Order: sequence, then structure tokens, then C-alpha cells
Amino acid sequence: MKDLKRIAITCGGTGGHFNPGLSIAQEFNAAGGEAILLLGGKHAEKQLKIAAECGVKAYKIPASPLSKNLFRLIRFALDALKGRNLCRKIMQEHKVQALLSMGSYTSIPPYLAAYSRKIPFFLHDGNARLGKANLAMSKRAKAFAFSFPSVNASGVKCPAELTGFPLRAQLLHSHLSREEAFAKINETFGATFDPEQPTLLVFGGSLGAERINRNIDFTSPDLQVIHLTGPGKKEQAETCYAGKPNKVLVLESFEDMGLLYTAADFVISRAGGSTVSELAYFGKYALLIPYPFAAQQHQDDNAAWLASAGGAEVVADADCTATLFRSMIDRWVANRDAILAAGERSRALAMPDAAAKVIAMIRKYL
Repeated sequence: MKDLKRIAITCGGTGGHFNPGLSIAQEFNAAGGEAILLLGGKHAEKQLKIAAECGVKAYKIPASPLSKNLFRLIRFALDALKGRNLCRKIMQEHKVQALLSMGSYTSIPPYLAAYSRKIPFFLHDGNARLGKANLAMSKRAKAFAFSFPSVNASGVKCPAELTGFPLRAQLLHSHLSREEAFAKINETFGATFDPEQPTLLVFGGSLGAERINRNIDFTSPDLQVIHLTGPGKKEQAETCYAGKPNKVLVLESFEDMGLLYTAADFVISRAGGSTVSELAYFGKYALLIPYPFAAQQHQDDNAAWLASAGGAEVVADADCTATLFRSMIDRWVANRDAILAAGERSRALAMPDAAAKVIAMIRKYL
């Protein structure tokens, strides 16, 4: 459909839903279209501000998760109805031609609105294991965009294409050299990192990961470490480095992940869809520790995707002891060149044009 000019994207929930939705909206708007975001969930207010800063129109909608609890089930139904009615008005006002859902329960009210107005509906999933809500809604969808080769694609009831995970524009536009990245880090934090020394980046997602924060250990005196702990966990992680001669920067969080990826030789992290896609894009070797309570253990499947290219090793959360970290990290430092080369090979998996591919899919199936 060559005259596709107006789309709505429902991408509330976690950053794994919101960030790729925002990236697609920015790509669509840059090409002269109008994309609006429909945001629900507990992070909606923060996401509204981020969207506004990026020049993307966004609306907060009522949405509650489905539950077996009677009170919560009633709330789910009421929010679904209120959300549907609000989305109908928004879609009519903006003359929306297609709706793209990035998954999660927050997509249900917009889906109901699109169905009632006969607006074509499309899906995107940010994990290697497709979510239950997306699989259920695929019966009514025009097409489904996969971030990774899906391990349960047999449950999809519409055409599907592998498009990749749309990365944040900030990451795609991060083109500093390693030396420039270290210079910026040193200037920002008053640090004295040396770009010639091996550098480890550690993070456990937006909330941090306690086993990682408590158990990081190594013996190499030359290793430099940048560790993002999650809110309120900085002191917890700093105990891992007490008495060590190494250069270490411990932060609760940091927005410019492109800067940190560029500086790092290797990474220890969880295995969300955005994280493994970013690791492939920046060509960084990783120890991946899938979040054990992720829905359907989908982070295990994400981790397996990166490991399949030789770009990662995967360890269960319960096995993350100080002894394991010490053995792993010391081996990486001792074999730095080989580990760097393995990370570079994982770039073959990266799909930096994922946002454009999702938009192309929508045009194709309209």
C-alpha cells in the first residue's frame, strides 16, 4: 500500500515493548508518515515523556493484565472496555490506517478498537519464544514480524516474516571509536580508564540482578569494569570490588548504552530481546544469564539465539557463584583476542534495518 500515511503502534509495558515501538514510529515519521503510540501499564507516564522528547505523539490508555482473581478480572474487563472506546476515538481522530502491536496485555484495548473499526492489525514480538497474547491475536492479524527465528512459530495463524528487533535510534547512531568512548566516560565520571586495557561491562536489566551484583569476582589486576546495578543496589555491588586494585565504575543506571557497549570488550548480562540484539549489533561477546522468572522462560531462547553464532555462553541464574564468575572472567582476559573475534562474528546476526523491515511488511500485507 503505497499511500500508507498514518499508523498506530501499541507498545506499552516494559522497555522491550516500548523501545522497538518507538523506533518504528521514528522511522515511519522520518519517511513523512504519522505514527502515534498507544501506551498502557505502570510505565506509561514515563514513556509518554520519552515519546514527547522524540517528537512522537502518544496517548495513555487504560489497560490491566488478565488474572484469575475475580476482582482483577473485573478490572481487566472494565479497562479493556474503556481502553477500546478511547482507542476508537483516537484512531478516528488520526484516521489510522493500520495498527501494529508490540505485544503484552496493553495491546488488548487497541486490538479490540481496531477490530471493531475494521482497521488492519499487525503483530511484532521481541523474543525468540512468541508470547501467548500475540499467538492468540495472530488469528485476526494480517501479518506477524519476528525479531528472531521463532521456536514456537507453528502456533502463528497469519503470514510471518523475520524482520529483527528494532533497536533504539540512539544506539544505531552511536559511531564513536573505542578511544572516543573512553574519553567521554572519563570526562563524564572523572574516571581514568585506559582504552588499551581489557574492559568488562556488567548489567542485570533495568532492575538489576542480585546474583550478578553480589558474586562478580576475578583475579586479573588489569581488568577494568563498568557495572550497572539497578536502582538502590549500588552499595551491594561495590562490595565485590572492595580491596581490588582494578579501575571500576559502579552506577545504578546509565542511558547511553551505546557508549558503554563501544568501550567494552565483553559483557555479562540478562538475555532480554533488546539486550541480545544490541550485543549482536555491537559485536560483543557475552555471558548471558537468562532471568529465571521470565514468562515461558523466553530469555533462555533469546540467549540460545546469540550462542548459536558463537557470540555468547549461557549460564543458569542459580549457578552464578563467585567461583564461576572468577573462572569465566579470568579465562576471557587470558584469551582476549579470541573472545573479541568471537564477539565480532556475532555481528552477522544483527538486523539494524529492523524498523524499516517492519514498516515494509505492513505495506506489503495491506
